[in-house]
Amino acid sequence: MKNIGFLSFGHWTPSSQSATRSAQDVLLQSIDLAVAAEELGADGAYFRVHHFARQLSSPFPLLAAVGARTKKIEIGTGVIDMRYENPLYMAEDAGAADLISNGRLQLGLSRGSPEQVIEGYRYFGFDPQNGESDADMGRRHTEELLEVLRGEGFAKPNPQPMFPNPPGLLRLEPFSAGLRERIWWGSGSNATSIWAAQQGMNLQSSTLKDDETGEPFHVQQAKQIRAYRAAWEAAGHQRTPRVSVSRSIFALTNDTDRAYFGRSGQDQDSVGFLDEKTRAIFGRSYAAEPDKLIQQLAQDEGIAEADTLLLTIPNQLGVDYCAHVIESILTHVAPELGWR
Repeated sequence: MKNIGFLSFGHWTPSSQSATRSAQDVLLQSIDLAVAAEELGADGAYFRVHHFARQLSSPFPLLAAVGARTKKIEIGTGVIDMRYENPLYMAEDAGAADLISNGRLQLGLSRGSPEQVIEGYRYFGFDPQNGESDADMGRRHTEELLEVLRGEGFAKPNPQPMFPNPPGLLRLEPFSAGLRERIWWGSGSNATSIWAAQQGMNLQSSTLKDDETGEPFHVQQAKQIRAYRAAWEAAGHQRTPRVSVSRSIFALTNDTDRAYFGRSGQDQDSVGFLDEKTRAIFGRSYAAEPDKLIQQLAQDEGIAEADTLLLTIPNQLGVDYCAHVIESILTHVAPELGWR
């Protein structure tokens, strides 16, 4: 059995060929798609965060709105770039969104990926400390967030406050119990997956990771997940962690599907460089008739190792078509693979 949700990158472009031509379009359609996915029986509605781009960028208003419009579906991110975040302010926003959704927030974080602008986090007021890289800063921000999400008091109260204080040191409010255990780390390497396990975070692994062995993507991803689980056990955490992977998967069930994805040309892994030093491997997409798709997915070791699968959806094709993509997997593929 697997949890199955969708992951939207929230693209918009002022083009007549796009169903999302403005930021307002993509925000409102993201809410509508989450509602539709819940009605179809999907388990999660996740959103990617990018700054300085025509994509979704400020997750908490969207997550709160989705939480208010839905009842059961998990709501989350995949992922928030922690180089840009004030951990304390973020803890307040996350606590509010989690309370609005009645504890359904699944918050995916990361140290970030190449962005639209050079060192964009500096425009947000953040600079790495002496001897610290931007990745180090993102992980430091994450550790600070995890600490305040424990809900322990740390701030000395004013002896003459505007309103009466509870006794002792003060914590951030609103506090949402249990949110600390629903924090995920988006890992692109074996080393950072081990770090995530040590920190007690769940693991998100996408369709991109460091090419560490030269093996097929799904094989490297499966090894990454196993390394994470071994590190989790070694750390002595008392709960069972969760692991998600994302995939572009399209069941070709009608002529529209075939027109869009019948000749996607992305049925093989590809290798490239994220920067001057980092060689990365990009996982393949899947697009085929349901019977063939089932055979292909049964061989994907990364999916087999995960308890949660996030379907990357083509959000610019509109809510109805994206709901169809999700429904096709839930109906024609997932039961045959034992995911449902």
